[in-house]
Order: sequence, then C-alpha cells, then structure tokens
Amino acid sequence: MDIAIATAETLPRIKGFHAHVYFDAQTLEQARALCQTAARLFALKMGRMHEQLVGPHPDWSCQLAFKPELFGELIPWLAFNRNGLVVLIHPVTGNDLVDHRDRAMWMGAVRPLDLSTLTEEPGQYDL
Repeated sequence: MDIAIATAETLPRIKGFHAHVYFDAQTLEQARALCQTAARLFALKMGRMHEQLVGPHPDWSCQLAFKPELFGELIPWLAFNRNGLVVLIHPVTGNDLVDHRDRAMWMGAVRPLDLSTLTEEPGQYDL
C-alpha cells in the first residue's frame, strides 16, 4: 500500500487555526469563562457564544481564531484549562471540508460533525 506523505513543498499554507469550544446549558458559564480568559491572555479573536447549532458543529460552541504562531502557547493552555470541555482544533487552509474532516485535532471526545454544511471552496476568515 502506497501512502502519500506531504512535504514542506506540498503542504497547504496554514493561514491560522480555529479552536471550537463545545458546551451545553450546564457548561455555558464554564465555556464563557474559558473563552474570555483565552481572549484576555492571547492575541486571538473570540467569536460569539452560540447557544444553538452552527455550521458543522454538533453542540453549542464558541470559536477562538488565532494565527499559527500562537499554536504552541494556546493549545497547551487549552489542554490544561478546558476542565472536561470538548475542543475541536483545525487549521485554516482555505478548504473547510478537508480542514474539518481530515485535519481535525480533538481534546476530549470526538464528536460527529455535519460535513454536509462544508465545501472545498476557499472561505474568508478574520484571524
């Protein structure tokens, strides 16, 4: 079996990352505190606290958008401070479907995404 291995020359450019913090009615305030603290401590953009399903996400969520340079600081911080919340992390390369489906990283339980809402068309993101 041949396995294609990406090289520095063939990797897509990572423009940034999204960390989607998942929560429900019982963990709303915990998630809000986590996201607000992250926004205070790091140079990132905190999205809205969505108390409904949005896009491919199977739970309520809040998006933290950040540049690649922040990955090494923010991701360990989230790992130590999420206190049981599930977090989906994915790169932003301009291919939403592949970024969510094939390049996702999870903290906590892997949740089923609704990939029918995503395309391979380039999107616009404010990082």
